[in-house]
Amino acid sequence: MFDFHNPYPSTRIPLFARNVVSTSHPVAAQAGLQMLWRGGNAVDAAVAAAAAMTIVEPVSNGLGSDAFALVWDGRTLQGLNASGRAPQGWTPDYFRRKYGPDSAHPPKRGIDAVTVPGAVSSWAALSQRFGRLPFADLMGPAIELAERGYAVTPVVQQKWAAPVEELRALPGFAQTFLPFGRAPLTGELFRFPAAARALRAIAVTRGEAYYRGEVGAALAAFAREHGGVLGEADLAAYQPEWVTPIARNYRDATLHEIPPNGQGLAALIALGILDRYDLAGLPVDGAQSQHLQIEAMKLAFADVYRYVAEPGSMTLTAADLLDDAYLDQRARLIDPARAQVFQAGGPGDVHRRGGTIYLSAADESGMMVSFIQSNYMGFGSGCVEPTFGVSLQNRGHAFSLDPASPNVVAPGKRPFHTIIPAFLTRGGQPQMSFGVMGANMQPQGHVQTLVRMLDHRQSPQAACDAPRWRFNSGLDINVESAMDPATVQGLLQRGHRIADISDTYQDFGAGQFIWRAGDPSAEGYIAASDPRRDGQAVGF
Repeated sequence: MFDFHNPYPSTRIPLFARNVVSTSHPVAAQAGLQMLWRGGNAVDAAVAAAAAMTIVEPVSNGLGSDAFALVWDGRTLQGLNASGRAPQGWTPDYFRRKYGPDSAHPPKRGIDAVTVPGAVSSWAALSQRFGRLPFADLMGPAIELAERGYAVTPVVQQKWAAPVEELRALPGFAQTFLPFGRAPLTGELFRFPAAARALRAIAVTRGEAYYRGEVGAALAAFAREHGGVLGEADLAAYQPEWVTPIARNYRDATLHEIPPNGQGLAALIALGILDRYDLAGLPVDGAQSQHLQIEAMKLAFADVYRYVAEPGSMTLTAADLLDDAYLDQRARLIDPARAQVFQAGGPGDVHRRGGTIYLSAADESGMMVSFIQSNYMGFGSGCVEPTFGVSLQNRGHAFSLDPASPNVVAPGKRPFHTIIPAFLTRGGQPQMSFGVMGANMQPQGHVQTLVRMLDHRQSPQAACDAPRWRFNSGLDINVESAMDPATVQGLLQRGHRIADISDTYQDFGAGQFIWRAGDPSAEGYIAASDPRRDGQAVGF
């Protein structure tokens, strides 16, 4: 059992309940909870919350997002990859002709950053395989929020306002997201009738209207109008993929992640390295423990950035990189007294600040869902199809234009992906559904919170509240301002270069955690929600 003493400043307390939804926005959490009250299960709750999140946190995700999920169905853990594929017209030559011969990546913003969006397909696939309630019912709360509107919350407002000048001129952005000629202020009402129109079409067709109907036709026409090549055939051909999660033991538990094209492998590698160290014998917030975790994370990223891409393009497999002998070799590279620069490579822009939502749901039957949905960078491509309010992601920017890279763009290929849901088991049984959103912070957040829970018995809320570090590149890290000054000094003495950043929402991720306390119908779950966002864990 955890030590429920929380030594960190927090406005949150743990939630204990038999049915739980935890999200980064309280209204979306309530949307999921409605489904549980109506007799739905955790998948119904997760899909309803995900749809609501596209409305209430549009800077981070939208109807044009990608998504991934891990689902414990009561017997097994299953993964869903709903990341988008490149349009058939995308090649390195396509981008170099349009953007210059020296271009290293597709553009950061605009229609040529958009791969086929996968999030809506994930909702339909999850509902069809696992859901109890009619799919149309799951869209109901999101439709109501879009039509009636909602008051903008503080952290969402902060993110909404930040990229306005960069995005103002992009197609559909200003008319959709600047209703007053500016971003809404905290507490102001925002309505999204165009998205309600899309959600109604999605609801009655179980998503078919999005990929093979009126919404898809509008998206293709919008892309053509603004010089893109995303077409109706690209949308019609798209299907999400059910996948087998990859896993690695850490202490007496097993961490499960989505396999490549995602970066979840980084968390598994880092924990595989740290499993060789006695972190429980070190002070939980001390410099030595943090140093070892940072160095393990660097080694993990060096491999992930070099090798991870669409599986068919990888020269090494996940199993190769998780091999015990190889992890022993990598662990021996760590100097306990000195920060080092390890070999790096791979896609160049994976360190950018991202726009992502993570949510989790669990019910008293034992079903647990780990779900993540993202526009990538804030507001994604910045392009919004105006008829249906589809705010499109910019995942195409993560492709490389280097023919030697395993992540080089190609027709129908999926790019390297940063968003990663996570799941923990013990002895083959479910233990925790969790995730920490935020670009390259995600595997780093997985590692830091798990070390606190598994090595030091900190509760999920305390592990969530604790100050974090973030590795960037080389010797550079950031630390949260709440980190103990003695720890910061100890890291500096070991050669880390530190920039103190107080903007915790943008830079240090935000997590949701649901820990199974025992029999779900009796003891239920322990849930936590990150104070770095507006959200909460709710349940009954």
